Amino acid sequence: MSSPTVTATPARSKMDTKTITSLAMLTGVSVIIAWMSKLMPPVMFLDFDFKHVVVCIGGFTFGPMAAAIIAVMSSFIEMLTFSHTGPWGFLMNALGTASFCCTASWFYQRKRTKQGAVIGLGLGLVVMVVVMLLWNYLITPLYMTGTSGELIPRSTVAAMLPTLFFPFNLAKGGMNMAATLLLYKPVVTALRASGLVPPSQSGTEGKKFSLGFLLFSLALLATFVTFALVLAGVI
Repeated sequence: MSSPTVTATPARSKMDTKTITSLAMLTGVSVIIAWMSKLMPPVMFLDFDFKHVVVCIGGFTFGPMAAAIIAVMSSFIEMLTFSHTGPWGFLMNALGTASFCCTASWFYQRKRTKQGAVIGLGLGLVVMVVVMLLWNYLITPLYMTGTSGELIPRSTVAAMLPTLFFPFNLAKGGMNMAATLLLYKPVVTALRASGLVPPSQSGTEGKKFSLGFLLFSLALLATFVTFALVLAGVI
């Protein structure tokens, strides 16, 4: 009796190829946005960037694992190209992006509504702030140097946690949260029209325009951008 043969389904292979293509495209876009974000004034050695928006769009569409892949790959490409912080900077970059975007994507996959997006991104913001405070305390003394070139002691880094790292990560996460709320629907609609992402699994997801939701997102973005500018000493 012959063994049954298993044939690959062309549709499944095609969808897998589209997913890989989409993740590669989103990774490239996130790197470009991270590079363009260098034009924003830094807070000491900390750079604001909006690449979390792209990673969250990938995570909201394909799941938290996709967000983790984009976060790691984009951080690795940054390390090889325009970043000057080496492997330690890559680690901190990947941890910060993944903690925010994977948390938000995980919650949104369970509640695919505007409320779910707001709650998921809010949770992502909290998780990222906590994770980065811990890892800044652990890792920053290993590579951050002072004006004379010596490593900054851990006690100095600990004193900077509430005055620098906490407000910086709060502002950065808040800006990315607001920008994701504003851009997710139009970007994903364009990607679906091009066939790069599958159709919505929910017939009601994002169908109804909400002026209140738009104003909320704009107010949130304006608040955190102003906060970031204050931290950077611009205003």
